Amino acid sequence: MSGRDEQGEAAGPARLAGVLAHRRWVRRALPFPHVVASDVFTDEVYAALEADFVRLLDGGAISQPSGSGYEATWARLAEHADGPLSLFLSREWHDLLAGVAGVGTTTGDVSVGLHHHEPGGAPGWPHNDLNPGWFPEDAPGPSETGVDGLVDYHHGPADGSAARETVRAVSALFYLANPPWAEGDGGETGLYDSVAAGARAEGVLVPPVNNSLVLFECTPYSWHAYARASRHQRNSLVMWLHRPKQDVVERWGESSLVHW
Repeated sequence: MSGRDEQGEAAGPARLAGVLAHRRWVRRALPFPHVVASDVFTDEVYAALEADFVRLLDGGAISQPSGSGYEATWARLAEHADGPLSLFLSREWHDLLAGVAGVGTTTGDVSVGLHHHEPGGAPGWPHNDLNPGWFPEDAPGPSETGVDGLVDYHHGPADGSAARETVRAVSALFYLANPPWAEGDGGETGLYDSVAAGARAEGVLVPPVNNSLVLFECTPYSWHAYARASRHQRNSLVMWLHRPKQDVVERWGESSLVHW
């Protein structure tokens, strides 16, 4: 694949046909393979998703500190999946993202967070998301998803009870409930080819434009970060699909895993 943009069909399940605005998403090769899409959902569906997010934000639900020096608050969607945002926990949406990313060994398990940055918050640091994620022992069926939070997602159950260790396979960021974005406003997601000094200057910046997304396979080289402080609040939905740990170990080795 060249470094030029390529148009690709986002071939999703039929049940998504009524909510997606179009199925032409852009696949890019550099700095690592990723997909971007604008106007993802129809206007009506997007408005409902935004209203649901604003309801949770204004109600104080998206208030848990992220920790580790990351200046954002968040909430686990699985704990607030009583509205339109539950679409992101559906198997149809999971399978659409897995197909677009070209990752066929997903487990059906998802972790979805609602993120909020206040204006001027500090940028993040490059990381690749090749982290473990723990889920209950019983895997979801072919039409289901398994959600995080039923066991300790980061470390597994402390009491030694049965659970499955998976590894993040696909990362997706969907931007919503933000003020109109203009060049210089900041708040972009940066994609980089390394963590070396100067990598940020050469990176690709994906702006937080409402009803748009960026997604990519999690690999040892999928370096990304919250790139620049935003002039305005910056809101997003962050989602991870997962794959069996053994697949990652066989492909890149045990040392490729980034433990919490």
